[in-house]
Amino acid sequence: MKTCWIIYNPMSGRKKFAAHLPLVEMTLNDLGYAVTIKPTERPRHATELVKDACYSQVDMLLISGGDGTVNECVNGLAEAQHQPRIAYIPSGTACDIAKTLGIPKNIPKALEIIKQNHAVDMDIVKGSHGYFTYVNAIGNYVDISYVTRSKWKRKFGYFAYLFTGVKQFFTIPMIKTEIEHDSGVSKGYYSLIMFVNSRRVAGFNIIRRPVLDDGQIDIVLYRYVPLLNNLLYAISFFFGPPKFPGITRLKTSQAQVFTEHHRKWNIDGEAADSGNQSLQVIPRRLRIIVHPKRAKKYFKNQERGPIDA
Repeated sequence: MKTCWIIYNPMSGRKKFAAHLPLVEMTLNDLGYAVTIKPTERPRHATELVKDACYSQVDMLLISGGDGTVNECVNGLAEAQHQPRIAYIPSGTACDIAKTLGIPKNIPKALEIIKQNHAVDMDIVKGSHGYFTYVNAIGNYVDISYVTRSKWKRKFGYFAYLFTGVKQFFTIPMIKTEIEHDSGVSKGYYSLIMFVNSRRVAGFNIIRRPVLDDGQIDIVLYRYVPLLNNLLYAISFFFGPPKFPGITRLKTSQAQVFTEHHRKWNIDGEAADSGNQSLQVIPRRLRIIVHPKRAKKYFKNQERGPIDA
C-alpha cells in the first residue's frame, strides 16, 4: 500500500480536527493509503516529523493546522531529497494559504478536494529566517496573528484579530528600508512591507491575480505618509487597485532587504527576528493538492497535469 502520515497540530484553532480523525483515516484507507498519525507536541515539532517522513519516503503528507503549522512542515520538506505530495486540511484561525488554494475548513469538503487528487508544483521562498510559503512582512498590523491571545482565537475566531488590530490603528511605524530586487532598488520610509506568494494575507486579498509558480514573488510597499497610512491600507486591502499613490507593487525572483528597525518580521504568521533579510524564490518546490479551479487560476507554468491516482 501507499503510505501517508497525518501531521496535525492539536492546539490549532478551535481544536476540532482530532474529533474527525476516524473519518480522515477511513477516507485515506479507501484511497489506498496506510496511515500513520503524528500529532505535534511542541513548537517546531512538525519540522522534525516531516524530515522523518521524508527519510521514510512516505508517499503523502496530510497536514492539518494553521499557517504556522504549514510553515513548519515546509521547512522540513524544502531541502529533503524525497518529496512527498502534500494534502492540507486547514484548522487554524485565518488559514490564508488554504483560502488562496481553495481548500475549505469544512473537513468533509476538504477531503473531497483530496479525493480529486489535483496537485500543482508551488513556489516557496528561502529567507534569512528559513523557508516560507506565502508571506514575509514587517510593519503595522503584521504581528496581529501572534500577539492575539490564543483563548481569544478559540472563542472569537477571526474577529479576535480585528480586536487586536484596533489597538494598532494609532501606532504606525516609520521603517527606513532599502530593498535590492530584480528591477533595481527601492528605498525610503515605509509603514508596511510585504513579500507575498499568495492572494490573501491576514484575511484580505492583497494580490488580485497572483501567479504561484513563476519563480517570482510579489513585493508590496506602503510609503510612510503621516495621517494617511490607515487610508492607504483601507484602499489597498478592500479595493486592491493595481496602482495607487503611496503604494508600490513589484515582482522579483530575489531580494536583499536592509533595515535597522526593531520591528520583528512576520513569516507565514509567526514572529521572526528583526533586521536585514535575504530572499530567494525556489521555483515549484512544493507538490500540493489544490482545488482544480485554483490550479487553473493561479498556476500558469505547470509542466505536468494532475497527479496519477
